[in-house]
Formats: sequence, C-alpha cells, structure tokens
Amino acid sequence: MTGICTGRVAVVTGAGRGLGRAHALAFAAEGARLVVNDLGVGPDGAGESSGPAQEVVEEIRAHGGRAVAHAGDIATADGAASLVATALDAYGRLDTLVNNAGFLRDRMLVNLGEDDWDAVIRVHLKGHFLPLKHAAAHWRAEAKAGRTPTARVINTSSGAGLLGSVGQGNYAAAKAGIVGLTLVAAAELGRYGIQVNAVAPAARTRMTESAFAETMAAPDEPGAFDAMAPGNVSPLVVWLGSAACAGVTGRVFEAEAGRITVMEGWRPGPTADKGARWTPAEAGEAAATLLAGARPPGPVYGAS
Repeated sequence: MTGICTGRVAVVTGAGRGLGRAHALAFAAEGARLVVNDLGVGPDGAGESSGPAQEVVEEIRAHGGRAVAHAGDIATADGAASLVATALDAYGRLDTLVNNAGFLRDRMLVNLGEDDWDAVIRVHLKGHFLPLKHAAAHWRAEAKAGRTPTARVINTSSGAGLLGSVGQGNYAAAKAGIVGLTLVAAAELGRYGIQVNAVAPAARTRMTESAFAETMAAPDEPGAFDAMAPGNVSPLVVWLGSAACAGVTGRVFEAEAGRITVMEGWRPGPTADKGARWTPAEAGEAAATLLAGARPPGPVYGAS
C-alpha cells in the first residue's frame, strides 16, 4: 500500500471498534504499519477481550497491510510502555500516536459516584498522558541522538470537553483536560520534532449511538451520505498523523460528517482595569458591563 503515511508506523489506542477502528483502517490504507490497541472492554469499561484488536489486525492484513495487536491497559505505566515497545519490536520505529481509548459512565452530578468519576478520568485522561509520556520519551532520545523524528500525536477530545454536556460531568472534565494536556505537550515537545494536536469528533460509536440514537442513526436511503459514520473523521486524523502536516501543532479541530472546524479556545474578551483594587459592588458593576458586551457562550450539550 502507498499513500501519505507510507513508511510510517502508527499506534492507535481503542482501535478495536468505532472511531479507533476507522482510524486504524484509514492509516493502513495510506501505507502506515499499525499497532492496534484495544483492551476489549464494554461501553462502560467492564470486561476484557483481545478479540476486537485482533479482528482489526486481521482486517488490515486481509487488505495487504501490516498490523499487530496490543491488548494491554494503556492507563497503566506498564501497559503504555509495552505499547511503545510493541511498535519498536515489530517495526523498529514509531512515528504517530493516536490516543483514542475511552468509555462512558454517565450520571447527573448528584448521582455520580466516585468510582464512576475515577474510572472515566482514568481511561480518558491518564490513558492519554501515559502513552504520550512514553512515546515522547522515545522521540526525545532519538532527537538527542541526532535522529530528530517527524513525530505526530493526535489526542481525542470532544464537544463535551469544549462546551460541556449534561449528565457527563466526568467525561466532559476528562475531555477538557485532554485539551489542556495537548497545549502543554505541543509547547514542551516541539523542540524534539513532535507535533501534538487534538480532534473533537462527532460520529456514531458505542458511546454515542445509545445516548443520541436519533442523531447518530444511519440513513435509510441507499447510497445516501452517512454523516455520522466514524470513517468521516479519519481523513483529518490521518493527515495530522502524517509528515505532510508540517508546522501544525497545539491545535484543536472539530470533525463531523463532511465538516472540519478549527476550534478557537479561550481568548481575552472585554476587559476593565481600575488600576487599583475593586470593591465587591464595583467589581459586580464592572462585570455586568463587560458581560453585556461579551459574546454569549455556546450552549451546553443536552441543556434545555
């Protein structure tokens, strides 16, 4: 296979189903060699199986590509280290890391248990940090040895992390944290030839098709554009993971159907400066005046 990722090695976490599977297949179609990671858990993180990762590996191989499976838990130090080691052992190199693994445990805040909070923060946020840490350590060593890589990291945030989502406080907090991690990593790692970006996808997956069944449904009409197919997101991810996207780092993209949007985060808006300490009443009056001239925030998903 030849394409914009020919010669590159890509690792995709959570690649046994949904978006991760679509990304892995798209990278393979563009010539990349793959490490397909998936712990094989259910939509809520329960259970484990090596089957989903191996099925994607076999699918890639059936189309002439090269892939190996990794069924480790990337939210552990050992699992993340073995993920990077798997790429190096199989192919002798690592070029692209796509952090995608995750699951949901949705509850309204007053009903959200500590275990459900910890589990979702762990898989999404720690499951991004540890693979990124171990991959970056390898790439930094390469750069210091005079072999500066053309390395790419694509993290997976969400509209929930950018705007909030009712009933998903744990998930929204984790996805917002991923944006912050992306910005810091891009600033710290650029000197080693590493670019770090994030995508906020909207697509049909096990996590979305139950919560947003009507929105995520496939079209009934034969040949109609399936706007929510996860493969619609993958072309942007593959480009971000290629050498072709030189000079792009620290960015967040929203991807849905046929639309790609560069998201512009927190920037200073209307400002008042007294030059001295405000009284509470003065601060309130100033804030009210500033809010009157500010753009309203986007609506939180699921808010009535």
